[in-house]
Amino acid sequence: MQTGIMAAMHTRRKALLAVFLLLPLAGAASEPSQPEYQVTIEKNAMVAMRDGVKLATDIYFPARDGARAPGRFPAILNRTPYGKSRAATLAQALARYGFVMVSQDTRGRYGSEGRWRMLVDDPADGYDAVEWIAAQPWSDGKIGMWGGSYEGMTQHAAAEMRPPHLTAILPTYGGANCGIYGMRHHGAFELRFFNWILAMGAKENPAALADPGLRKALSDAADNVKSYLLRLPLRPGTTPLQLAPDYEAWLVEALSRGGNDQWWRRKGLNVVDHVADYADIPVYHTTGWYDSWTAQVADLTYAGLAKTKRNQKLIVGPWTHGGQGRTYSGDADFGPESLLDNVAFHVRWYDRWLKGVDNGVDREPPVRLFIMGGGEAARPGVASRNKDGRLFHGGYWREEKEWPPARARATRYFLQPDGSLRAAPPARPASISWQFDPARPVPTIGGGISSATGVMEAGGFDQTCRPQFWGCTDTMPLAARNDVVVFQTPALDGDLEVTGPIVAKLSVSSSAPDTDFTAKLIDVYPPSADYAAGYALNLTDGITRARYRKSLEKAELMKPGEVTLVSIEPYPVANVFKKGHRIRLDISSSNFPRFDVNPNTGEPLNDNRRAAVATNTVHLGGAQPSHLLLPVVPR
Repeated sequence: MQTGIMAAMHTRRKALLAVFLLLPLAGAASEPSQPEYQVTIEKNAMVAMRDGVKLATDIYFPARDGARAPGRFPAILNRTPYGKSRAATLAQALARYGFVMVSQDTRGRYGSEGRWRMLVDDPADGYDAVEWIAAQPWSDGKIGMWGGSYEGMTQHAAAEMRPPHLTAILPTYGGANCGIYGMRHHGAFELRFFNWILAMGAKENPAALADPGLRKALSDAADNVKSYLLRLPLRPGTTPLQLAPDYEAWLVEALSRGGNDQWWRRKGLNVVDHVADYADIPVYHTTGWYDSWTAQVADLTYAGLAKTKRNQKLIVGPWTHGGQGRTYSGDADFGPESLLDNVAFHVRWYDRWLKGVDNGVDREPPVRLFIMGGGEAARPGVASRNKDGRLFHGGYWREEKEWPPARARATRYFLQPDGSLRAAPPARPASISWQFDPARPVPTIGGGISSATGVMEAGGFDQTCRPQFWGCTDTMPLAARNDVVVFQTPALDGDLEVTGPIVAKLSVSSSAPDTDFTAKLIDVYPPSADYAAGYALNLTDGITRARYRKSLEKAELMKPGEVTLVSIEPYPVANVFKKGHRIRLDISSSNFPRFDVNPNTGEPLNDNRRAAVATNTVHLGGAQPSHLLLPVVPR
C-alpha cells in the first residue's frame, strides 16, 4: 500500500512540475529529482557572528535509517525573524532531496542573542552564517538561501556582501528598496508595518518571550492596533511600545522619514543602490500581482540586477503575499493553472545551481508572467461566481524575454471633464475638485497588502463597502463618495491587454501646503446574472505625498492654489480587459489603512498636532493634460 501511495505522489509531483512550471513531461533535459532521504534535526546550535553574538540555528540533515547520511551536501540557509521552527515544513521537505537545510533566528529574535535592528545587521550576519556553513564537515561548499518576505530581504542583504560560498538564492516576495515602495510609498507610510511592529515584532522579542507580564502588555497593545492607528502620530514614550525600545525607535524613525534618504538606502533595506556590490549569482525573484512587494521585486530589484548579473529569473503570479498555493487572491479566483508547487519549484532551482543537474532551468526565458483576466471559457468576460462564491477572473501563463515586455506600447488615456478616459485630451481646459477630510478617509478594500491580519485584507475585491472592511460604515460603492473621482473608458470593443508598470500623471493643485493624491486601476465588469450591478475589480493602486512630488530625496511643500505635476506609480500589472469591460481610474487623496492619512497641514511627518480639510483639484486638458499611461501589449 505504501509503495502505491508513493508512486501516486511521484506521478502527481511530475504533473505539478509540468503544469505549474510550464515544463513538458517529455523531452526535459533530466528527470525531476525524487525525495530519497529521511531527515534528522539538530536544534539550537548557537552560531557565533564576527562580534561574538550567537544566533540560534536549527539544522535539518538528510538521513538514512534514522542517522545522518554520510558525505557532504549542498546547504540552503533561511534567516528569519519569525521563529526558526516555522520553517520546519519546507526545510524537512527539501532535506529529503539531499540538501542540508539551515534555519536561523535573526539577531535579537526568538532564541538569538543581540538587539533587533530592522535589517541593519543582516548583511554582515548573512555573510557570517554562509561562511560558517561552508566550514562545516557536512558542507560541500555550495550554499543557497530560501525564504519569503523579511526572509527574502535577508537573502538580498547577504548577497550584497558577496560571501564567497553563496551560490544561488530564491527570495520569495523579497522586499527591498523600502524608501521608494513597501515601507514608504512615494512619501506616504505603509501602515502594515505599524501592524507588523505591534502584532508580530515587539511581542515576539526574546525579552517578551521570557517575561509573561511584558508579553501581555505588548500583546494588549497589539490587540488595540486599530485604536493606535486612529491616534497617529506615534510619539516615543506614550504607548506600551516603549517597553520594547528597539521596536519603538525603529517605528518612530520610519514614520518620521518620508524621503528616500540614506537611512532607507542602507544594505538590507535597498538593492538598487548596491547593484555593483551584489554577488553575481543566480537569483529567482518571485512575487505576485497582489503582493505587497510587486514593484520592488519586478521593477526595481529584478530589473536592476538583470542588467549586469547573470541568470536572473522572475516569476509573477496572481498571488497575494505568500499565496502561491491558492487559486484566489481576495475575492478573485484565477483557476488551478495559477498555482505554484513550492517544493518542486525550489528543488528544481537548487538541483541546477547547487548540484549541477542539467534540468534546463537556466535555458528557459528569464520572465514568466500570469496574465490575469479572461473568466470562464464558455462565457469570457462575464462576471460569474465559481463554486466557492468568488469571481472567476481567470488567466494564463506566458513567458517573456524581459521585464517589462519591450513590445508593450505606452498608451495615454486622458482624463475628461465628463468622467471618461479617452485617447485625446479635452478640447478645453477644465478641472474637478473634491474635499479631502483626514477624519473621513477612503477605506481600503483589498490591494497589495501583507502583515495586516485584522486590519486589512489583501487581494481583489469589488470596490463596494461592506462590514468586513475596516472603515466601511455603509454598503455603498466607493465610487459614490464625493472624494473619489472616477474616470473610465467606454465599454471596450475588443480585448485589451495591459502588462507592465503604469503611471498616472496628473496636473493638480490644493488649498493645503501638503496633501496626498491616490490612484487605483480597476477592471469594470458589466452587469451579469451573478452580479446584477457588475463588478469593479481592483488591480493595483498607489499614492504620492505632494511634498515629494518633485523628488523622493527632498521635500518641498506646495503653494496653495498653484498648479503642479504629480506622478502616481501604482504597482505593475498584467491583465486582459475583456471586450465589454471598462478601464477605470479612481483618483482621491486617501486609502486608509493601507497608507497613513495626510493631515494636510505641512507639519513635520509624525509630528503634527493639527489637521485640516483640503480642497484638492485635478486639472484636465491645457498644456499639461492629466492622463493615465498604460503599457498596452498588441494582440
